[in-house]
Amino acid sequence: MIASLPFGRRASRLIERNLLVYRRGWIIIFSGFFEPFFYLLGIGFGIGSLVGNVSLGAGHSVPYAVFVAPALMAGTAMNGALYDSTFNLFFKLRYAKTYDAVLATPLGVADVALGEVTWALMRGSLYSLGFLVVMAALGLVISPWALLALPAATLIGFSSAAVGTVATTFMRKWQDFDLVIVVTLPLLLFSATFFPISVYPAPLQAFVQLTPLYHGVDLIRGLTTGNLGPGLLVDVGYLVLLGAFGLAITSRRLQHLLLK
Repeated sequence: MIASLPFGRRASRLIERNLLVYRRGWIIIFSGFFEPFFYLLGIGFGIGSLVGNVSLGAGHSVPYAVFVAPALMAGTAMNGALYDSTFNLFFKLRYAKTYDAVLATPLGVADVALGEVTWALMRGSLYSLGFLVVMAALGLVISPWALLALPAATLIGFSSAAVGTVATTFMRKWQDFDLVIVVTLPLLLFSATFFPISVYPAPLQAFVQLTPLYHGVDLIRGLTTGNLGPGLLVDVGYLVLLGAFGLAITSRRLQHLLLK
């Protein structure tokens, strides 16, 4: 029972290993920054010139680009973390057999689980940092609370990486990754990313509010626009619990797969 708990004391060694692997392939990581940046230019500014201001409630409205940018930052954190915790993890687990070699060292299954989740959230956080800098340079950050947007993005990356890792442990073939796109694309499109959640009927609003990206979008948007409220604490609690639950399940699943 104790071995299945996700407290890996040597997880940093696995992170160090991943850093060494990518030391000559940093451009691969950096390339993931451009997709949300193009979305921001094309939708935030292009469509934004036609939309005008968007209401955040309580008489608070912001330009459309300011509304969209934090949502894209949240999506960037999610997608960056998911890429490493799904595609890369699947290859190392099913084909490269990386963890067979890792477990021949003093590292254990808990170290693998925590190390891979941490590495994935680091990648998502790196994208988010670059995106936040661009937002600030373009004048899309209008609140000093935006300083907390990067920790918030890290929290999104943590929950996304944990859930993505769990999903990957159940996958058997590359075609299963079509399901990842089936889930992530609607999340990006409909989690109050490009329009307020108030445009939905009440039952659909309740459903959207159960999704993880919605809470990430709401959290970062509240911080970057200064639209603060107790709902942001709910967002934080949701993401923390989701990440912790995913990490615990990941440890158990990897123990089953690697020690059977």
